[in-house]
Amino acid sequence: MPVDRPTRPRRLSSTRARLAFLLTCLCLVVGFAVHAQQAPAAGVDPWAVFETAWFDTVGVTDGLPHSTTTAIVQDKRGLIWIGTFGGLARFDGYRMQVFGQEPDSYAGAVLPDSYVRALMPLDDGSLLIGTNAGGLVRFDPTTSRFHVYPIGPGGTSNGKIFAIARSHQPNVYWIATEGGIDRIDVGNDTITRESGRPGDAHDMLARTFVVAEDKVGNLWAGANNGLFVRHPGGHFERVVSTDPAVDEMLHDQVWAIRQDSKERVWIGTGQLGAFYIDAQGQGHQVPGLSGKGGMARRRTIRAFHETPGGVLWAATDGAGVVTYDFNTGSLRTLSHDAAMPSSLPGDITRDIYQDTTGNIWVATELGAARYDPNGRKVFSVLPSPLETHTLSNANVHGVFVDPRGRVWLGLGMGRIDVLDLSKGTMRHLQLDGEQAERDVQAFVVAPDGSIWAGAQGVSRIDPDTFALRSSMVPALDSRLILSMQRDGQDILIGTYDGLFRYDTVTGVLRQMRHDDADPKSLVGDQVRHIVRMSGAWWYATISGISIAYDGEPGFTNLRHDPANPNSLPQDYTGSMVFDSHHRLWLGTFGGIAYLEKFNPRGPFRFGVIGAREGLANTKINALLIDHDDRIWASMANGVAMVEAGSHRVFDLGVRDGLRIPSYIHRSAAEAPGGELMFGGLGGLTVVRPYWTAPQAAPARLEITHVAINDKPLPLSQVPEDGGRIKLDSDGRNLRVDFALLDYRAAAETHYAYRMEETDSAWNEVAHNIPPSAIYTNLSSGTYTLRLRATTRGLDARTIESTVRVTVTPRWYESVWTQLAGILLCVGAFFGLVYLRTLYLRRRAQLLQIQVDARTRDLKAANERLAHLAGTDELTGSLNRRRFLEQAERVRQGAANDGIPFSLVLLDIDDFKSVNDTFGHLAGDTVIRETMRVISSMCRADDLAGRFGGEEFILCLPGALAEHALDITERVRHALGSLVIVHGDYRIRITVSAGVAMWRGPESLNSLLGRADEALYEAKNEGRNQSRLAGL
Repeated sequence: MPVDRPTRPRRLSSTRARLAFLLTCLCLVVGFAVHAQQAPAAGVDPWAVFETAWFDTVGVTDGLPHSTTTAIVQDKRGLIWIGTFGGLARFDGYRMQVFGQEPDSYAGAVLPDSYVRALMPLDDGSLLIGTNAGGLVRFDPTTSRFHVYPIGPGGTSNGKIFAIARSHQPNVYWIATEGGIDRIDVGNDTITRESGRPGDAHDMLARTFVVAEDKVGNLWAGANNGLFVRHPGGHFERVVSTDPAVDEMLHDQVWAIRQDSKERVWIGTGQLGAFYIDAQGQGHQVPGLSGKGGMARRRTIRAFHETPGGVLWAATDGAGVVTYDFNTGSLRTLSHDAAMPSSLPGDITRDIYQDTTGNIWVATELGAARYDPNGRKVFSVLPSPLETHTLSNANVHGVFVDPRGRVWLGLGMGRIDVLDLSKGTMRHLQLDGEQAERDVQAFVVAPDGSIWAGAQGVSRIDPDTFALRSSMVPALDSRLILSMQRDGQDILIGTYDGLFRYDTVTGVLRQMRHDDADPKSLVGDQVRHIVRMSGAWWYATISGISIAYDGEPGFTNLRHDPANPNSLPQDYTGSMVFDSHHRLWLGTFGGIAYLEKFNPRGPFRFGVIGAREGLANTKINALLIDHDDRIWASMANGVAMVEAGSHRVFDLGVRDGLRIPSYIHRSAAEAPGGELMFGGLGGLTVVRPYWTAPQAAPARLEITHVAINDKPLPLSQVPEDGGRIKLDSDGRNLRVDFALLDYRAAAETHYAYRMEETDSAWNEVAHNIPPSAIYTNLSSGTYTLRLRATTRGLDARTIESTVRVTVTPRWYESVWTQLAGILLCVGAFFGLVYLRTLYLRRRAQLLQIQVDARTRDLKAANERLAHLAGTDELTGSLNRRRFLEQAERVRQGAANDGIPFSLVLLDIDDFKSVNDTFGHLAGDTVIRETMRVISSMCRADDLAGRFGGEEFILCLPGALAEHALDITERVRHALGSLVIVHGDYRIRITVSAGVAMWRGPESLNSLLGRADEALYEAKNEGRNQSRLAGL
């Protein structure tokens, strides 16, 4: 088949060229005029040459059986399969399931050869595997076993399989082998030989490295001696060209073939790079990619891949990956950089694959590398001494944009890198003298247009020639420069030792410092940032903010006041920016402070956005605002975006492209195109606020492995979202491995799971632990297992997946068995209850007899105790306590019924002489006999008792005073005539008495008192008489 070089387009005439130039200039002028009012328009990315492609590597430490990877594909469930020199691995982003020749391969599935050369996922979930010596193999997910196809008759032409390609016919695939091209129908597992037939090109060697079918059905074959094609219904014929250069490439080894979106067929050769054949059959070289001098450096091109954005990736065997942009024609090499761990891990690349969520995987000799083209809202410019468009030092201490739109980066060790975005160049400068080993933290445009750089002292840089002059201000050569701004002919310089104002005309240098005795002095000596406001200069220090109003002496100082919630949230201050609504935003080490209505003269009532609003870190290093009034903040350990109106906070993450973890104070600036630049420890972070990721399929939260009683399920039985897991009667232990299959930012994806019927809350998976849901001793029944993944970043999302879990009951857990068991238990229960009732009833009767007997004894004992407690031991009558209790009841009855009663107190006259004369025993006899006489003369309702010692008391219910006095007199006379015999003694006594009648509502104590007074009246008047108390 002849292939010819197309004719070159004609050049534009000189008139047309001038007109085009003028139109271009006009467009540029208009573009610069409107730039400040709107986001930059889409076009050629000026950062493309500086943007570092960040690769994450999956290697041996992650579980790969061998570091050299050869083929990468994704199955229908979304899992990545990686072929290596040492076996095959199935990867879910966290775990590897490895298949090899060893008996301990996953699920016991053993490959005939561990060197995997080619992979092809099939629609039924199975996988075709081409090995180096073991022939063609098919993995069956229903059994988790490998089916090995025969080699020779009825099988493949050779045991070495180089490539597998899809045909447009259902279930049909093409196999490139050491012995030729084969066709396999996976529907019936038949293999037929397709090359070496009568009519095929006689010079076509059997050794075929690659085979591919284009959209019209042409079958392209890359053989050991060139490119061949078979048109539908025809035979293989050699592809030739009348262009000697193209024809030479057509006769080289062909290892890669791919048809792009423009229906061009790209050919990768053994030593001569790559070229393409257009739809008309003409061959075309690509400058820089084709020929021995191309970027492939005479290395074999092993694979192609076209991205949705129209960029061709070419994998080379030793020169890394070469990319070719169809839109701009630009070429770029992605290769290993020993100074950059995020670069491609190895330059020997054998395959390129883009998964459904957009990740581009590259098979290298040092692992599988993954690049995320969707995570480019944020990108990094990284350091490396091996590349021309990388930084000369890792730490970016200052970022500055000069009037020409060039980006100046102040780096460590006195280095400065200048990025000219319009030209795509980077210039490296090295300060000398005292600044050679110091961090470059500040830049300013001097009145003469030169660039001044501050490190230790100040240097001047010619903006045209980049000539350096050190020690512009000799007096500052020993001081570290933190910030600089121009004020007319003066330069304001912030240092650790206060603020300096340098007159560039006279050379006069003035210093302003903090003075504790002067409240209008500078608030602090460490001046970190200088900002021009309306009619004033604002100086941010670590001790607060000083404001110098034009024409006024001294400073107005703003500090944090713990007693004032509207003061600065923290004294360590830095960046200050305004949004389009003239709100001031201020970075502090206590969060983002803001003034809703900025007035240059105050009052300054600050609000704050901090941890409560969602900031992951409140130490704000720098602030920038995009054209949509979104605030972007670099923090001590990350970058956040804040919506100005709602104060909603978004923490950027790896999915956005954020890779540099730590940032430097005040190191930030907006690029001419609206990009936001933040200097960090490890490189420069660039944010594209308006960049939108290409459309890609949403990531799925999938179950990737299920084990029941530690036995893995066949992969075909692993359920998808909404599926079911069934455990038999012996399977009560369940392990479910799951993962979000976007393979991005595993450390920033938070997982949780919950079995709704058993878990009251979500079970959170610990950080850096592969997500698994583990349950043991599950009871029979049906459960709902919910899985959850939460991502971080500007597009943070929560993805959930659900699966039903059914646990089959054991024989004794069936409904009928349980019902019979329940009935038996109920019968046994009632039987036991009846027997126990009989037993308890008999026991209760015996206990009742004992209780009754003990109750009687207790009652008698209590009655005796009660009697003893209320009885006078000597006389057997009522004692004082019991008498008063019963007398009180009489008083209460009298109060209720109006029935009168009287109280009588009697006392034996001169009782002491009885004891002294006859002895105490005789005295006791006298007291007993006296009580006996008194009791014998009382009525049935009367109360009589011993009041204490030789005193006695009577309560006479219903007795008026005269009646009571009469009774008392009879008692007194009876006692006066009584002769008490005690041994040989005859004793006579007399008594004195006091009578008192109750008068309502008198208390008992009052009544006793009146009776006592009457008694003592009788005593005082001669004894042996009764007296009636007055009413």
